[in-house]
Amino acid sequence: MLLVVVSSGVARVSSSSAARSGVSYLASRQTADGGFAEPGRAADPGLTAWVVLALDASGRDPATVRRDGRSAADYLIGKPYPTATDLELRILAFQALGRIEAAKELADRLQGLRRSSGAIGTGLNSTIWGVLALRAVGRPAGAKTLTYLLRSQASTGGWSWARGVAADSNDTAAAIQALVAGGVSRSSRSISRGLAYLRRLQNADGGFELSSGRGSDAQSTAWAIQASLAAGRKPGKAALGYLSRLRRADGSYRYSAKYGTTPVWVTAQVLPAIAGHAFPLR
Repeated sequence: MLLVVVSSGVARVSSSSAARSGVSYLASRQTADGGFAEPGRAADPGLTAWVVLALDASGRDPATVRRDGRSAADYLIGKPYPTATDLELRILAFQALGRIEAAKELADRLQGLRRSSGAIGTGLNSTIWGVLALRAVGRPAGAKTLTYLLRSQASTGGWSWARGVAADSNDTAAAIQALVAGGVSRSSRSISRGLAYLRRLQNADGGFELSSGRGSDAQSTAWAIQASLAAGRKPGKAALGYLSRLRRADGSYRYSAKYGTTPVWVTAQVLPAIAGHAFPLR
């Protein structure tokens, strides 16, 4: 199923309005310590980093979003990052918050996780996000690392979170963004195969699914849109329409037509896509 290009001014205004509404919802979920939390839960560093990226992508300076005088940066500084992907997400968040020196310091630590194979950290997912984090702070992805990612592409055209595991839409979309950010041509065969894999996961409702048979969901759809943007393609009317049908009155997004779980996380991952930005944001 091919994506249909949205070219009307009405669609652009609608996306802008949706982004503003989503930003207001996310800002309402800030806690007194500066972090962000799902309803009924305490703030979480990973979720806070995703919200920071969503605010930045939507044109709202995340450093100015405060509660009781505290920002997300105040909350994140000193918080542990138990995995490589936690570290990488933190780098992206600090960059978005304007804490450039903090981002660069963490990038130095990330560089130490490179392996002789070109992998960054222990998995394929951490390598994908390692490239995005390094490029966000202006550092090269590294030829060996890009080769590692290219050789990790499955026969289906997709990528997975780890070698030997079936590909999925989310990791495929993230890999496409990382490869383009690292300097791989948008017109390369690898990027074209990755986009073709994603198209096979688009359903009649316009949404994308994580893997075949799971059904459409907001996050997979947002990731697919970002992959298209990274590859120089405009997002499709059907995909954007699917997301618009999941938007609630308060600006948050449902996970799917059936489920409404983790609205803060879902909304944070949808907003960069409807705002028209791929990763890395800078």
